[in-house]
Amino acid sequence: MKKITIGGVPEHFNLPWHMAIENNKFKDKHIDLQWKEFPGGTGAMCSALRDGSIDTAVILTEGIIKDIIAGNPSKIVKTYVDSPLLWGIHVAENSKFNSVQELKNAKIAISRPGSGSQLMAKVNAVKQGFNVDELKYVLVKNLDGGVQALSDGAADYFMWEHFMTKPYVDNGTFRRLDSLETPWPCFVIAVRNNILKEEPEAIKTMIKVINKQLKHFENPLENDKLIAHFSDRYQLKVEDVKTWLSLTKWNRKKTVSKKLINSIQNKLTDYDVIKENVPAKVLIKKMF
Repeated sequence: MKKITIGGVPEHFNLPWHMAIENNKFKDKHIDLQWKEFPGGTGAMCSALRDGSIDTAVILTEGIIKDIIAGNPSKIVKTYVDSPLLWGIHVAENSKFNSVQELKNAKIAISRPGSGSQLMAKVNAVKQGFNVDELKYVLVKNLDGGVQALSDGAADYFMWEHFMTKPYVDNGTFRRLDSLETPWPCFVIAVRNNILKEEPEAIKTMIKVINKQLKHFENPLENDKLIAHFSDRYQLKVEDVKTWLSLTKWNRKKTVSKKLINSIQNKLTDYDVIKENVPAKVLIKKMF
């Protein structure tokens, strides 16, 4: 039995992993897959990959590309979700801000440097014509920290996944000024280089198992039981789950293409997330 420690956010996108683990799909293939939750998101997982406390991660595309370029000893082995991530742009309910354009000099709550919440703030800034170099950040660690920072005025706005934050919009904690899609597929699977070298067959098996699990999510809107499972587990309204599922497409391919990675890098450069492209072989590892 090969032990692999995998990191991921405590969000609805990762239900396929939890279902596969709980139903012993990995153990049946002699993989002891240990899930580690990261409420702090991509920045926290990048740190964990760097220090070796996890072997692999289900992680935001833009965050891991930026961090590999910055020296993270990992590679992307697979696209996990093809569809973009929808980020809500939130202010406190009683905030003076009423439009995204008004946020030019506002303080931004981010989970940590290099996080998706920071990188998408840059994407939004470029879209709005703000000076990216003048953005002001407040570190809040996670979603709970973002709620606190907006509530007590430590920060002015906070970008986080649209559907995970919707309960806070519904209960009046946040006002959502707008939403912004990532201009690329949102989640990939990254693995530390030493694990790729030492346990390539285990990683291949892990990919095969999750791809087989994702087959059950091909027509999720036809599965009332699955919709109810999402709703109960993540405290989301059924109608919100249905809307999210209608926008979400999981990827069942075994590899990630150089063409896709280069296209994403071009966009990341345009949005000032990375300064220049690197050869695709620096970022990806073909496993099959």
